[in-house]
Amino acid sequence: MTEKLIIYTDGASRGNPGPGGYGAVLIWGQKRKELSQGYRRTTNNRMELMAVIASLKALTKTGLNIVVHSDSSYVVNAVEKRWLQSWLRIDFKGKKNADLWKEYHRLSVAHNIKLVWVKGHADNVMNNRCDALATAAADNGPWLVDQGFEYEEQNPVFG
Repeated sequence: MTEKLIIYTDGASRGNPGPGGYGAVLIWGQKRKELSQGYRRTTNNRMELMAVIASLKALTKTGLNIVVHSDSSYVVNAVEKRWLQSWLRIDFKGKKNADLWKEYHRLSVAHNIKLVWVKGHADNVMNNRCDALATAAADNGPWLVDQGFEYEEQNPVFG
């Protein structure tokens, strides 16, 4: 049986937009790694997606079978219902977070990824851990600049 990388992710934003952060837990067999980062101004959806991206960036191998657990319907549905494929075809015209979706797509093609929705703030220990990492990063920093969000916020694109 091929071993799978299991990833749990969560994002948080205080004010939406406001200070935000993501948290992720990567599990490979008995090994476990936690990731988190805060941003000075961002949105919840961006942090949900950034958690997945940061997890994929942390990988040193390609061709992995990965199951990502997220409480974000936005992230899970965009991939599993193939909305992302439609957005790529129209070059994200009128869509938010194009910078992050393009980065996710670039990273995802190196792996076999399945996204699974989990209920947030429930009894899933790993999702709750990711929530704690994300909210701590949002609240305490250190904060990076979410350049994609701040640029888009200052230079809105309509249509």
